[in-house]
Amino acid sequence: MDTNSMNIQEIAKAERTEALIAQLIRIWKDSVRASHHFLTEDDICHLTPQAEGALRFIDTLLVAYETENPVGFMGIQAQKIEMLFLSPACFGQGLGKRLVRLAFDKWDVRYVDVNEQNEGARGFYERMGFKVFKRNELDSEGNPFPILEMEL
Repeated sequence: MDTNSMNIQEIAKAERTEALIAQLIRIWKDSVRASHHFLTEDDICHLTPQAEGALRFIDTLLVAYETENPVGFMGIQAQKIEMLFLSPACFGQGLGKRLVRLAFDKWDVRYVDVNEQNEGARGFYERMGFKVFKRNELDSEGNPFPILEMEL
C-alpha cells in the first residue's frame, strides 16, 4: 500500500455527512479492536457515541483516502491531536507519520494523549518526538483507562 499517494482532505463540519461519519466509525472500531486490547466489546459500544460526537464537532478533521474510500483520520483541537485512527491494513505503512507531520507543519500541534495500556501508540508518538509529562488515572470522559499526556 503506497500511503504517500493517498489523498488527505480536511473535512469541514458542514461536509461531515452521516455516510462519512459511519465510514469513519467503522475505521475507528476496526482500529480500536486491533490496537486497544484492554477494551472489551462493551467498552467499545459505550465509547462509540463519544467517538461519533468527536468526529462531528472537532475543529479540524483530516481524512485519508485510498481512491475514494477513507482509510484513516485525525482530529485536531487547539494544538493537540485528539484522535488518530487508521484501518489496520494501514498500520506500519507510514500513513500515521504522514498525518502527524502534517499536523506539525500546518496546525502547529504540540500535544497528544494516549492510553497508557496502548504501548504501540505510546512508542509511535515517542518516535515522533513526544514525551510523557503527566499521567491521569481516568480518561477525559471519566472512564477508568489511564491516560498519558505527551508534548513535543
